[in-house]
Amino acid sequence: MLCGASVELTDPAHLTGLPRRKNRAKLQRGACALESTMWLFVGRFLQRFNQRQCDLISKVCVHQLHSSRSLFTDIRYDGLYPGHIQTTPIQKALLAVGSGVAALQNPYRHDMVAVLGETTGHLALINLRDRMRNDPEGYTILTERPRIRLTTLDMSEMASLPDGSFGREYLRFLEDNHVTPDSRADVKFVDDEELAYVMQRYREVHDLLHTLLGMPTNMLGEVAVKWFEAAQTGLPMCALGAVLGPLRLNASRLQSLFTSLGPWALQNGRRARCVLSVFYERRWAQSIEDLREELNIEPPPVIVSATNKRDT
Repeated sequence: MLCGASVELTDPAHLTGLPRRKNRAKLQRGACALESTMWLFVGRFLQRFNQRQCDLISKVCVHQLHSSRSLFTDIRYDGLYPGHIQTTPIQKALLAVGSGVAALQNPYRHDMVAVLGETTGHLALINLRDRMRNDPEGYTILTERPRIRLTTLDMSEMASLPDGSFGREYLRFLEDNHVTPDSRADVKFVDDEELAYVMQRYREVHDLLHTLLGMPTNMLGEVAVKWFEAAQTGLPMCALGAVLGPLRLNASRLQSLFTSLGPWALQNGRRARCVLSVFYERRWAQSIEDLREELNIEPPPVIVSATNKRDT
């Protein structure tokens, strides 16, 4: 038996297998330690990226694309429309990430929100364009290309309209919330002239939707409008705002959003007529109640006061 035991201990297969198992165990422990170290480094790295630094990254990313065409010297391009900047898919992805970070840190960075919408909304814009083409009024809008600007609005005439008219209520919204239609940035990164106009039209009717939905520009009002827009347009930027916007609301406003405003906004966004297919410039004198009924939009279930827009 002793001899047998001695033979087993000196068996070459036994002697070669044992070191291999020990080496494998050492390698596994080393890999685990390396992985732990890596995640610790990543965690510390991410902790250093505070709000200011994330905002700085996105600012640099977008500023470079806005201020210089030298980034695109590999693509000789005259532009599809004034201000257009052509970008490759990779450049669009970088823009989307940079602007998305800034928009999450500060939802009132409208320039970042605009870039995010332009770089992620191609498929949704095609769908919206097709819906407008199939609507007589929407087709007229695509043909005539109206713009909503202070230079195109007769503010004195709108002020003379009776209370309850769409134009008078829109003017009241602008005054109460201290906003102007000229604050909407021009489209730059949509690589199709007609789709660029669809995006511009969406951007310029945003405040009109606030008026139709009876929502102010504070965070609760903006989130409710984003829920409506996400269901209505399918734009990824709207969906992102609808999902992440509630994170900035306090408990009482969250309850109001989830129990009444949210379901109302989603339901109306899904069933309403395409809001881009309405020639609002010809509807100023129309009763806002009649316009809501025509678009299949119900009045809001609760009244949201126009408090400070940064008050959550």
